[in-house]
Amino acid sequence: MSQSTTRDEGPVMPHDPPRLTEAAAEDLVHGICFKTGPPRLLGAELEWLLFDAERPALPVSHERLAAAHDAARALPLGSGITVEPGGQLELSSAPATSLTGCLDGLQADLAAVRGALRDQGLVLRGLGQDPRRPQRRMLTSPRYDAMETYFDRTGPAGRAMMCTSASVQLCVDAGHEEPGPLGHGRRWRLAHLLGAVLVAAFANSPAHEGPYAGWRCARQGIWSDLDTRRSLAPPLDGEPRGAWTRQALDTEVMCVRAHGEGAPWAVPRGLTFRDWLRSGGGPRPPTAEDLDYHLTTLFPPVRPRGHLELRMIDAQPGDDGWLVPVAVVHALFDDPEAAETAYRVAKGLADSYGAQPAPRNRLWRTAARQGLSDPELRAAARACFRAAAEALPRLGAGTHVRDTVSEFTDRYVKRGRCPADDRAVQQQSPQPTGEEARP
Repeated sequence: MSQSTTRDEGPVMPHDPPRLTEAAAEDLVHGICFKTGPPRLLGAELEWLLFDAERPALPVSHERLAAAHDAARALPLGSGITVEPGGQLELSSAPATSLTGCLDGLQADLAAVRGALRDQGLVLRGLGQDPRRPQRRMLTSPRYDAMETYFDRTGPAGRAMMCTSASVQLCVDAGHEEPGPLGHGRRWRLAHLLGAVLVAAFANSPAHEGPYAGWRCARQGIWSDLDTRRSLAPPLDGEPRGAWTRQALDTEVMCVRAHGEGAPWAVPRGLTFRDWLRSGGGPRPPTAEDLDYHLTTLFPPVRPRGHLELRMIDAQPGDDGWLVPVAVVHALFDDPEAAETAYRVAKGLADSYGAQPAPRNRLWRTAARQGLSDPELRAAARACFRAAAEALPRLGAGTHVRDTVSEFTDRYVKRGRCPADDRAVQQQSPQPTGEEARP
């Protein structure tokens, strides 16, 4: 598993790069998207919003955010640090060979980052969607300028995604080449089938106004309202490599990088990567580097990057809330018994809702709107969390991890609630001040 933190501008393009053919592009995507073998590695990417410790309702200035980012980057961390367009801070673990290794490294780095931010009067907060308004893009670069131009053509969801959202992203190995509970085909389908359960259980972005008013996971609503293919899962009834290759090449090109450093990037209209390969309709012929960059601009709920990147989970509240989805996903994917239970439960649930691609199908939208108040999602989550709890000791999880998962299960899953329900209660109560207002 490679560390998945691509946020850079990409390499500077040579003046005369070799042109990429359609057949070569298909071979490249087909070869790199699923690297099979025994599941060994686990990774996590934690996105955080930054709040003023004393005045959490007010936006933090870009100057303070920049100083906070610099302070975090100066720390000797094992995790990678990147900054999202709205100033969100992301910590990306190195690929770990055990759950304990993944969690311990992130916990140590988070403690260091929190200490550095505390000196500046700031705190990290786990929320799927920033409730403060207005929020403006902080980062200016050819990549983000082009991304904003592209998304603005289809409405406000793109800017909201870039500047106000935060998630817990989990990376698991693709699995064995051969069939079975840990085979790559089964794990690919499991990630999509289980995704709605994870959306509902970890929903933490409630909305009280606007197009997603009443949703527990407004962040998922935003993702589902991006352009028609970029955030869509491919059909699950075909062979995974072929399905993803077709999806990738038949999605519109977001931007074409310029040769010169700092030059604006072209943002073509209606040009899929396959069209670009066949007709050369862009400002120049496509290259292998363009294809690699194009793959980083695709945002489906499950993204194959050699490993599988699960992107549907909201950022979680509290100091240790993030470790619950990390532990649960690890258990449901890497313990054969738990994986079989999760697949059976999630498939039965998905079959009852039809087979439209996520995240626009009725099951995913129900999960985002209702969370675990939906009885079918609640029953599925209870079964999956129970299977995960039984698997965690087999996977060597420590007492703190097992207790934290158990507390989350008791507080939310068994009661048909999710973290968004706590937020809804807080927002309906009188606004606290002083010490009570601290996130």
